[in-house]
Amino acid sequence: MAKKRILLKLGSNTLTKETNHISRGKIEDIGMQIAALNDEYEFIIVSSGAIAAAKQFVKLDNNDKDVFVKQALASIGQPHLMRIYNENFKDLGLNTSQCLLSYSDFEKEQTRKNIVNTINVLVKNNYIPIINENDTVATDEIKFGDNDKLAALAAVLLKVDILIIATNTDGFYTKESMDKGTPETILSVKELKDLEKEIGDSKSSHGTGGMQSKIEAVAIAKEANIETWIINGLKDNFILNALKNEIAFTKII
Repeated sequence: MAKKRILLKLGSNTLTKETNHISRGKIEDIGMQIAALNDEYEFIIVSSGAIAAAKQFVKLDNNDKDVFVKQALASIGQPHLMRIYNENFKDLGLNTSQCLLSYSDFEKEQTRKNIVNTINVLVKNNYIPIINENDTVATDEIKFGDNDKLAALAAVLLKVDILIIATNTDGFYTKESMDKGTPETILSVKELKDLEKEIGDSKSSHGTGGMQSKIEAVAIAKEANIETWIINGLKDNFILNALKNEIAFTKII
């Protein structure tokens, strides 16, 4: 029986556990879940975190809010981030590979085919593709989105069954519950226009995304009939527990 394909998007807040450095414990937690699900699911990861990884090792003399400094930090941090993935996943018997993409790659038919063919070969041979934006030449996700849109475009291109966006909330919350200070998760969504009424434009603390960028990603996936889950990635076993419906999260169907 063919395995179901999950694209797992990991934002900076998830990977750092809302600290100032990449959490090896969180990456190990993710690897353990993937290993546990290996018989039924195949995984493709879209990972942020290159800039956060760099900040653990270097401090550049320029303003780190400048986009070119962020590009330089991403260039420094990307190999460190991949090393952390590789070390933690290898101990669990998981193989990793790096794929750097930019939005222009999705605009050319031949390039799209190349992406699909390469990633399918990797997955078939039990390698987990870890995708990030090629920040040295592209700035879209540095400026906004924290790889949410990139994850959605990749999900559509690679014909995944489920797009999981790990964030630092228990999914989307109702506006009324947020106003009261008692967040209540919207468990199921069919119409995006109803969801948009509930969402503010807040940004995440470490990443550049927010709930608005996630709605835009959801819209891309929904148009291709891909189910999207917005899950709190800070919690241990968040994938396993979501698959068993043991935690609150938002499912867009």
